Amino acid sequence: MRTEDVLAAIATGLWRWDNASGTVTLDAGAARLLELPAESGTYPEGTVRSRFHPVDWNEINGVVSLAIAEGTLAEGRLRIVDEAGRVLRTVRSRSRPIAQEGGYLLIGMLQEVAEPTEGTAAQTAITGDWRRSREAFLLDAGRALAEARSTAEVLRVAASLSMPGFSPDGLAVFGVAGDRLTIIGHHGHQADDDHPFLDMSVDTDYPAAEVVRTGRAAYLPTPAEYRRRYPTTWPLAQRFGRQSWAFLPLIVAGRTIGAWMAAFKHRVAFTPDERSVLTTVARMLAQALARAGVADSERELSLGLQRSMMPVLGPAIPGMSGAARYVPTGGGLQVGGDWYDMIPLPSGRMALVIGDVQGHDVRAAGLMGQLRIALRAYASEGHRPDAVLSRASRFLHGITDTYDEGDHAGPRFATCLYLEADPATGRIEIARAGHPEPAVRMADGTVLLRPTEGGLPLGIDADTYYPTTSFTLEAGETMMICTDGLIETGGHDLDTGWARLRTVLESDESGSLEELADQLVQAVHGPSSHYTTGPLADRREDDIAVLLISRDGSPDRKAARRTAMSVAQAEPERIAVARQQLREMLHDWADAEQVDSAVLMVSEMVTNVLVHTDGNALLLAEVVGRDSTRQLRVEVTDSSDELPHKRRPGELASSGRGLLLMEMLADAWGVDPRGEGKSIWFELYESPASGEVPPAGPEPEAA
Repeated sequence: MRTEDVLAAIATGLWRWDNASGTVTLDAGAARLLELPAESGTYPEGTVRSRFHPVDWNEINGVVSLAIAEGTLAEGRLRIVDEAGRVLRTVRSRSRPIAQEGGYLLIGMLQEVAEPTEGTAAQTAITGDWRRSREAFLLDAGRALAEARSTAEVLRVAASLSMPGFSPDGLAVFGVAGDRLTIIGHHGHQADDDHPFLDMSVDTDYPAAEVVRTGRAAYLPTPAEYRRRYPTTWPLAQRFGRQSWAFLPLIVAGRTIGAWMAAFKHRVAFTPDERSVLTTVARMLAQALARAGVADSERELSLGLQRSMMPVLGPAIPGMSGAARYVPTGGGLQVGGDWYDMIPLPSGRMALVIGDVQGHDVRAAGLMGQLRIALRAYASEGHRPDAVLSRASRFLHGITDTYDEGDHAGPRFATCLYLEADPATGRIEIARAGHPEPAVRMADGTVLLRPTEGGLPLGIDADTYYPTTSFTLEAGETMMICTDGLIETGGHDLDTGWARLRTVLESDESGSLEELADQLVQAVHGPSSHYTTGPLADRREDDIAVLLISRDGSPDRKAARRTAMSVAQAEPERIAVARQQLREMLHDWADAEQVDSAVLMVSEMVTNVLVHTDGNALLLAEVVGRDSTRQLRVEVTDSSDELPHKRRPGELASSGRGLLLMEMLADAWGVDPRGEGKSIWFELYESPASGEVPPAGPEPEAA
């Protein structure tokens, strides 16, 4: 009997599909099944493909690709349609794909099969609910694996996968390191079940080892098949009572990084559709593990940098207490450009420094480390604050002037605040380079920004001068210095950010600087227990560094409330800062009209210095007393010897009303010569809240 007669009797045809040349060779039986002339011939690929249902063609194309990768047969069902798209019959394809340059060669058979009934359609490999469930499963699995950020998360996602129709009850992921294979995660096993697989050679007679060696999947549908192919390791697998196993390679960029095992309590035939699902999951799992491995490495590098570069407070300052917090941005690198430091000085004083290098990347962290070392060196040599910052600016300008061409941001700069503290007297000397000003919480709880003179950020100009501002931190007072991340995170600007922090500082009653530091960070980001020891749960907008120091001693609630600042000729905008300073200083003053009067007089006094002299104005303000018996005294000093005199300005005059305002609004005022220069002052006595008669002040002195 001829072969052609046998094939015709069982409605079977042969085909040879050459994907590289784009031609398909059919015998008479195959041509008849495809509704082509019933004779042998060679046809263009497009002619044959037009006979398949589009959905089925997409499916079989994927099956062929899978079979080529695994070295197995390509099997599937195809619906044959006419030119109008009506389904004429269903054929079963079973072919051997052979990879070749430019495509593949598919040699096999086509056989007509009975149409599936409605009751079984849902279980067919090509149509029905199973396919829709599989697609939904793959979409969900892909999304979950793409969102996993660590190896542990990837393994948790893999363990939770519920495959449609054939969910495994045991999973394991194997990793490769050199010539060793080890299990890095498993599910559906006891804690000690992985002991035999913790470390084995890739030459071991074990399915996962063979998969890693060959890069091809191993499907074991029955225990007998497992025992036949892997007799040495079968006793290890037998005790788990599984019926089917699938071992698939985890391949990324052509490199096998491990293997994935799915084990089943029930028998699984591993049809082409089932293998397709397993292969797709293995590919997604490999990509997720590769990404997670990179993230884990970056995290480990980051933590290593953090441990080596994390700012820490130095030895305790006699007579003072300190607390600090550092919060990274939460990106891949857990160390950014912010830092703080405490430096013992040869003079017995203590230097505190806080700074922020531009950027949140590796380069910013590297520059921060270099600048931090340079500042320590300059401070340890005994230089004063202004000289320390001048040298640091010259140093940073030198190392960033020749920046790498790949650094598109250009040369970097850094803001910095450097201060020296004398623990014995509380004397503070500050130099500031474009950094936010410090804030001081006084003994009575009032919080004021401490205006300090400053210069350009470090690194912009190699010859920048940084003036020094001095004041005394009294017993019970607390000073806060911080980077702009603490102020501006959350969409705040400098004004609203300071207002938020001021509320925290004023409301704190804990008496502990450590608790206060936590409260300041929580006010910005909410509670967190790992500010300085690990990655944060959410992504931060900017690095944060905050440093608190407090002078020990019992706070004197009767102590004077003082503030001081200078207004230079080139900084008339600081007049507004002076007004704000006075308002904050008088936040609890009983009479709001008196506060407005004081602010108006300060504005006039400072403006007159800038307009009528060539020097700067020094503002000193002090509140003494308690409750409604308090007294405000404000002095504005300048270097001019010319004394002010009263004038009678006309209605259209733009000046000349300063002394008249003081005479009308102040309870006392005067002008005191001060050697080279003079001091103009006024006093206000707080109006009593209950109609009491205010204390009499001294008579105004003649101008």
